[in-house]
Amino acid sequence: MKLEDFEKNIGYNFTNKELLKTALTHTSYANERKIESNEKLEFLGDSILEFVSSNYLFNNYKNLKEGEMTKVRATVVCEKSLYEVAVKHNFSDFLYLGKSELNCRDNKRTAILADSVEAVIAAIFLDSNIGHAEKFIIDNLKEKIEIASENVGIKDYKTVLQEKLQIHGNVKIEYNVLTESGPDHDKIFTVEVKCDGKKLAEGQGKTKKSAEMEAANKALALLK
Repeated sequence: MKLEDFEKNIGYNFTNKELLKTALTHTSYANERKIESNEKLEFLGDSILEFVSSNYLFNNYKNLKEGEMTKVRATVVCEKSLYEVAVKHNFSDFLYLGKSELNCRDNKRTAILADSVEAVIAAIFLDSNIGHAEKFIIDNLKEKIEIASENVGIKDYKTVLQEKLQIHGNVKIEYNVLTESGPDHDKIFTVEVKCDGKKLAEGQGKTKKSAEMEAANKALALLK
């Protein structure tokens, strides 16, 4: 695979191609060839990622309190999210890995891919400016931030409903999607909640989870 293909995947062309190579160089490969790895870039990228996501939350989610913004950031800026970004852009096809890491366990490969995203963020910043790094971050995490912000601070109504309905023994609780409407970037889900086949309530939301939460909340209100 050529680095030009990687640049096309992430939507950014590097002036300094060596910087990009370093960002994709794992320590195992670097140690074998006595060259620089992406560890220092990863360190810088982690700080840039935290700053950009915090700034984005501060400017775009005025309704969130400080503690809620912290929770959203922690949900989005994590190994799982960064791993998904790496998978989306096929990072694994371009990473320079040493022999010891080529057949590593899945959980270890997840960490390697997540770390490489941070390194690439730093490389973009050093190759250009914070604006390009910010664009890459927000383009890839905007949807995750939106979903996390919808659910932050929401009491887990599904758990409360389950506990209330099962107080006298086990029952079958189901959540079914009734409809999906709107374009892919702005969908509205309608979900029903049933107990032993009996419909209790419906809820709506921009994600299935938030729709289920609303359905459970309405069911709790009716039970009261």
